[in-house]
Amino acid sequence: MSLRFVLDPDLTPHLRAAIVDLWTDVSNAGGAVGFVPPVTAADVRTIADPTFAGIAEGPDRLLVGYVGDRLVAVLVFSDNRFPLKAHWCVLKRVMVHPDTQGTGYGAALMREAARLGAEMGHEALHVTVRDGLGLDGFYRRLGYREIGRLPGALRVAPGDDRDEILMWLNLTADGLTGQTAR
Repeated sequence: MSLRFVLDPDLTPHLRAAIVDLWTDVSNAGGAVGFVPPVTAADVRTIADPTFAGIAEGPDRLLVGYVGDRLVAVLVFSDNRFPLKAHWCVLKRVMVHPDTQGTGYGAALMREAARLGAEMGHEALHVTVRDGLGLDGFYRRLGYREIGRLPGALRVAPGDDRDEILMWLNLTADGLTGQTAR
């Protein structure tokens, strides 16, 4: 079954609760969306509430994906809030429900984000990835390239520090956005 995407849905209490539930399920399944398991909905709300404020009050934008009426995918187009970076944005809280893994929904979500990002006038999209989970390979297959790492930036447990991988997708036809001068 294919995903139905909605950009900028009405952020109702019902949708907020569904996003928190999805975020909790993804986190408890080991997804790299700001937490390590075990996590509760109350834990997630500490980050979700400010995220919702950035969406409801702007300038961030929400993309959700449904199968039927069930929310299964979410990501946030996070504005850089800095004029010199207005031509690109960061994708945050990229997640699909764990029981839909392997269905292609993650790739479909990212393709829709790239399409919409270009439509919004962005020249590039940026994601950060927790090392050690193979997520960088997923993003590489979608055309993202690694542009740097913050060594040991993510402490997932005492003695378990992970690199934060910085990845970039050029959305322009010229292929020059984000290229390093040689």
